[in-house]
Amino acid sequence: MILYGNGSTAIGCEHYVNDLQSAAPLDVFILEYPGYEDRPGSPSQASLFSAADEAFQALSINHPIYLVGESLGSGVASYLAGTYSNKIAGIVLISPFNCLTDVAQNHYPELPVHAILVDRFPSEEYLRYYHGKVGVMVDGRDTVVPEKFGLRLYHGYAGPKKLWEFPGGGHCEIMEPASKFWKEVVEFWQTDQRSHRE
Repeated sequence: MILYGNGSTAIGCEHYVNDLQSAAPLDVFILEYPGYEDRPGSPSQASLFSAADEAFQALSINHPIYLVGESLGSGVASYLAGTYSNKIAGIVLISPFNCLTDVAQNHYPELPVHAILVDRFPSEEYLRYYHGKVGVMVDGRDTVVPEKFGLRLYHGYAGPKKLWEFPGGGHCEIMEPASKFWKEVVEFWQTDQRSHRE
């Protein structure tokens, strides 16, 4: 299941479908958020989480379920992982954050962001309830979600995990052949957990 970032749409995530299916024979579902494209509603933490719940419950439980969260979508993926912890086999988070308020405070240091921001997307809190495999990808030149926030999330996670770092990359930029990256992701998801504890 693909959970995209704020500036994207389901159609804009077609490349993830192609890349994932070139790495493994996976069925791919992309969640369109309320208020995006032609889906009615307005986007908020509550509406995105509700839409994610509805979509997740529609998935087949006869096969392993994996989540891909991109930027803002990493917060939605973390929510699903924490909420359905025993039903999700693995996740990968691209340009993620530990908490959206920390990112906002970084961009607006003069404002009391923690006091006024309603939609916090506290990924680190949700992942405390998840014990499966978490992959994290960060980019060294990411000015939207600086890599330090993804690294905080990664280092704070106590379960099996794997980190991909691209020092020269910008926001959500995979700085190697996509086929190689997604093959590594699938291998991480599908191999013995004990070999990936760090």
